[in-house]
Amino acid sequence: MFSRARVILALFIISLIGARVTGRDLFYSLTYLWGGLLVVTYIWSWTTLKGVTIVREPRSNRAQVGQLFIERFTLSNLSRIPKLWVETKDTSDLPGFRVTTVSFWLGLRGTSEIGGHQSVTVASGFGRGQTRRWLTRTLCTRRGRYRLGPITLCSSDPFGIFPRVREIPAAHHVVVLPMTVPLEGFPIPSGRLPGGEALRRRTHQITPNASGVRDYVPGDSFSRIHWRSTARLQKLIVKEFELDPLAEIWIIIDAAQSSQFELQQPDERAQVKNDGVFQLPPSTIEYGVTAAASLAMHFLQLNRAVGFIAYGAARQVIQPEPGEAQRLRLLESLAVLNSVGDTPLQDVVKIEGPRIPQGATAIFITPSVSTDMLAGIRRLRHTGRQPVLVLLDTASFGGPEGSHTIAEAAQRSGITVRILGYGDNLGDVLGSPTRPLRAQRIA
Repeated sequence: MFSRARVILALFIISLIGARVTGRDLFYSLTYLWGGLLVVTYIWSWTTLKGVTIVREPRSNRAQVGQLFIERFTLSNLSRIPKLWVETKDTSDLPGFRVTTVSFWLGLRGTSEIGGHQSVTVASGFGRGQTRRWLTRTLCTRRGRYRLGPITLCSSDPFGIFPRVREIPAAHHVVVLPMTVPLEGFPIPSGRLPGGEALRRRTHQITPNASGVRDYVPGDSFSRIHWRSTARLQKLIVKEFELDPLAEIWIIIDAAQSSQFELQQPDERAQVKNDGVFQLPPSTIEYGVTAAASLAMHFLQLNRAVGFIAYGAARQVIQPEPGEAQRLRLLESLAVLNSVGDTPLQDVVKIEGPRIPQGATAIFITPSVSTDMLAGIRRLRHTGRQPVLVLLDTASFGGPEGSHTIAEAAQRSGITVRILGYGDNLGDVLGSPTRPLRAQRIA
């Protein structure tokens, strides 16, 4: 790190020895030169990062795959000593294509490193009390939770003899939510109410099922007030609601590691087509998560109660609810879902099937071509649930054939099926309610 300093120090020692041995003025002059250079540059280097601060301001703590994540950086010199130059290096682990917007006329220049996801900006001619600001835009390519930072500040004396480095620890994180595509519709089997049964599950949401009344408590919405009972009893009375089993949508995604396949691609640049359209990575788990997120958003917009089940690194179960809060819960759970589970989908159906009420719709998203998986879904249908199967075409992701065989067998059993392959338009495949099975695969 201090190679130049070692060279100057060696020259100083050699000059000093030459001066003591020969007594010539030349060696004394060189000794004073090298010694003075070491002292002056060390003091200069010691002041280069004094009073320099940097503030990182993410526009949001959430982003989404296929969209831009924007940050603003503010670099300030609070000391009285001007700085010749200050380099900032952002070493965040957020993957994507990063573009730094800088102002050259303000003494700023920036570069981006796509492979290492690093952004480097240099401020030159940084006078006392001055501030530099710039924006960084990152096209998010992978869902997950990522660290923003740390940021490394670098500077030096004019000769680069004593470089100075200071690290600003990471203080922010960002959750990159999965990409969603708009759907015009989705084929939902016609449900049926289980005779003589009612779903006794209270909800804070207003549903068509009013189950009773109770006294008003602070925090209750005025839209829940039952005015006839209020007028009769001379006190505020509110209605209680229950969830409608026909309104429940359960999304079950297969996160078993043994079921997943992924094609190799040269680098992340392959995810952006020539026309600038972002394309998902060639991975079954990424397509499955995107399909799950798109379906969840579609039904939540219809004010349906949507639940979620997945067995990844841990068991994840989110009870069905409608509303904006449920949207964030589902997307954040899908953002960190990984395909390291060891529980196949047929076992998930056996474990979680009884928790799905009769008449509810269960959407299974899987790349599995196992006949045991299909048998489990058939048994679920025979017990009064309404299954829908979204099959990921494993052959298009570098896996074995068999998805179309499973799809045809499921369709013969009366199960609604969609097949999704690599490169397909998710909105076209999932969104058409009358799309025939044979035409689902886009060439």
